[in-house]
Amino acid sequence: MTATDPALTALAQSWHALSVLHGRIEAHVERVLQAGHGLSVREYSLLDVLSRQHDGEGGHLQMKQVADAVVLSQSATTRLVTRLEERGLLERYLCPTDRRGIYTNVTRDGFALLDQARPSNNAALREALDQAARESELAPFVRAVEAAQSAALTS
Repeated sequence: MTATDPALTALAQSWHALSVLHGRIEAHVERVLQAGHGLSVREYSLLDVLSRQHDGEGGHLQMKQVADAVVLSQSATTRLVTRLEERGLLERYLCPTDRRGIYTNVTRDGFALLDQARPSNNAALREALDQAARESELAPFVRAVEAAQSAALTS
């Protein structure tokens, strides 16, 4: 294969279209969340991931798991946790069985803000996908996202 191989060119074009779709969705959702709730997309994602934790075995996520879930480095995730903790939306505490471990929980205020922001996030996501679906280059990726959503709902 060479750099001008049609298969590689098509792959690169597809990757570019997927990147464009992601960027547009994230920018639209960011504007909506910032304007309506004072949250960034990353802050919302972190609150959402942490809100799904539960007590019991495997219920609390380690910082590496949280970082992977919000697609950030561990250091960037720690800084994000610190910012949300300073706003009273998260709290940290020592793991009761391993004093080296630190858990992060969403506070009552954090849950309240997340509950207020979730409909805005969902509506902004739907708006961005609907807009992208009207573009032939992006429409296949929108269909793939919607198919993944359908599969998740039926499993």
